[in-house]
Amino acid sequence: TMAAVAPAVTPSEPPPSSATGRQIPIVCPGHTRPLAELQFCTIREDRDQNNNDDTNNTTGDTSSGCGTRTFLVSACHDKMPMLRDASTGDWIGTFSGHKGAVWSCRLDPAALLAGTASGDFSVQVWDAITGNSLYSFPHKHVVKTLDWSQDSRRLATGGHEGILRVFDITQPEKEPLMFVQSTKEKVSISKCNWIDNSTVLAAGEDGTIRFWNVDETDPSKQLAQTLSVGGDAGGIRDMEILTLPSSGRTILTVAAGQNVTFFDLSAGGKMIHSYKMPIHFGQEGGASLHPGGKKFIAGGGRRGGSMALGAVEGGELGSDLKVYVFDFETGKELECHKGHHGPVRCLRYHPDGRSYATGSEDGTIRLWKTDP
Repeated sequence: TMAAVAPAVTPSEPPPSSATGRQIPIVCPGHTRPLAELQFCTIREDRDQNNNDDTNNTTGDTSSGCGTRTFLVSACHDKMPMLRDASTGDWIGTFSGHKGAVWSCRLDPAALLAGTASGDFSVQVWDAITGNSLYSFPHKHVVKTLDWSQDSRRLATGGHEGILRVFDITQPEKEPLMFVQSTKEKVSISKCNWIDNSTVLAAGEDGTIRFWNVDETDPSKQLAQTLSVGGDAGGIRDMEILTLPSSGRTILTVAAGQNVTFFDLSAGGKMIHSYKMPIHFGQEGGASLHPGGKKFIAGGGRRGGSMALGAVEGGELGSDLKVYVFDFETGKELECHKGHHGPVRCLRYHPDGRSYATGSEDGTIRLWKTDP
């Protein structure tokens, strides 16, 4: 059930950034361990029928136009995924019940349901209004990722078992559909995303993204396509699908190894850009494309690893604590922000593009302005 105790500190409005361009983000406290994943979800809110005044005020996030509200959910190793108001960072509630680290937390498109994937070998589905647990789906190993279909009817899950499962939420007692990533070896799934109501992209620790047609009954035709980030990138750490409002193009953003790579899913998965980063995504980090399509953010571990462990590339000891902004067309670094006391584990742009959120090993979420 939803915990009734709010975190002790409430985030305050940040002072204006100084003339040097240093930005003071909104700090969202409450978590006690490293963050694992962040997701924004914007919904349209119905007008209050009894409201007689003609003002256009809505609760929550009014910056992104009338009648919408945006939420931010966070998955964390402290087993306590949280729901917040995306514009203020204010805590709304906590989904309390997992016995292991929560690696993924996502709201369905209507923001009525939340799904959480955990190291306790389970996935839970919650009522996002009350915080009550509705269903628990047992797995046989750590679950790293989950995602809702666009019609909110199905939930895809994946993790260390190397099996993509698809649960029908309208028939929760029914056995899930199962798709083994590879018959040759066990390929752990790090992220999964629906691209339409019948296709799930599963990102593997082998550097391959597999497109599964989950409605295809012939096993030989279920794997529709694969994309590879190539080389010795290792596992895929982050994957984001964004349809750009301006062009209608659907862009897949992938963080793996030392690169952020962009694929055009509207053009059959053609690679558009791949940029080497000043950080690496070996254990943590991610990337997110701005809704305008002109820039992207990234954060992760310091490239080259620990010099104490004989890393080849130099640089300051310890971890990279910065969040970077890059130009989409050239890969040039545009901005770099310090604020976190630990590496950036996850980050996402707000759907309206005016801000972005970063989650760190330091247990905090920070909200930054895109153009302060």
